[in-house]
Amino acid sequence: MAKFVFTCLVICFCLSCKTKKNTPSVSQSERIIYVNNEPYFIKGICYHPVPKGSTQRNFDTLTQDLELMLEAGINTIRVYAPIDDKAVLDEIDASGIKLIIGFGYDQGGVFDIKSGSFIDYVNTYKNHPSILMWELGNEYNYHPEWFEGDMNIWYQALNNAAERIHQNDQNHLVTTAHGELPDKQVLASCPNIDVWGMNVYRWDKPGTIFPQWKAISSKPMYLSEAGGDSYMTISDYGFEKGVNEKAQAAANANILDEIFQNKDVCSGVAMFSFTDGWWKAGNPDQQDIGGWAPNSSGVPYDGSPNEEFWGIVDIDRNKKETFSVIKAKYTQLKE
Repeated sequence: MAKFVFTCLVICFCLSCKTKKNTPSVSQSERIIYVNNEPYFIKGICYHPVPKGSTQRNFDTLTQDLELMLEAGINTIRVYAPIDDKAVLDEIDASGIKLIIGFGYDQGGVFDIKSGSFIDYVNTYKNHPSILMWELGNEYNYHPEWFEGDMNIWYQALNNAAERIHQNDQNHLVTTAHGELPDKQVLASCPNIDVWGMNVYRWDKPGTIFPQWKAISSKPMYLSEAGGDSYMTISDYGFEKGVNEKAQAAANANILDEIFQNKDVCSGVAMFSFTDGWWKAGNPDQQDIGGWAPNSSGVPYDGSPNEEFWGIVDIDRNKKETFSVIKAKYTQLKE
């Protein structure tokens, strides 16, 4: 019996060591993110795969999607909700792509910040090698109505949640996706955030945000959302009204050029988004024009987000013109 117990302890110890050994150490120093002490630049994509006729995310197309992402040079996937499926995480890890896992504030108690259940997910998956960062919230600063009109409620919850993650996981960084540039008061209220993500839509010229960030913080930042859609609500800037993949491709090329020219300040980008989302603006069985997003007047080149036209591939995974732009920019970038 004693020999059996000893053997079990040895096996458990070895498995634990193996898990910890495979867990990447993600850290930051000044403005740079490091994975296993090597600088890491996020060549990312926002990913929320919802099939035709549905409003719910599923990963039935994951294998095909990962092949396309790898072809495009993508090294990081940003998801808006936790993936509670080890097989999915394992397949993403096997592809060599890292994950930024997002947590919502109030998701009915399912891995959310309000209930505190997000930490259960962190503790379950913190040793999974696919994880790059934990991300808390997505541009909540545009929604004071969710916090009784007092954004301090959110910023306190954000800072406390980041602290709790640090107490439970020393191998990963904590980020948040803020709508646009946070001000000094927001930064001061959230010292536990390691990396500031920012959803930035400044036409096709996001570069103005980098000196602004440099002036107020020495922490790393990345663009948690940026890009353009492939539908023009009006004819303008030389692009015709209607479905217009050339407008999207041109916008994304200019956006990525400005990001890559500012690598001394910016740690990368998660382009929005991988696939068109037919569930966002109307009937999920068809692709609808329209939709609305906060602060969307900066969307190139018509100031209208057209929520169902943002993919670098369409819903059937056909490559749009911008796919070749993303591929060229990401694969040619020297880290």
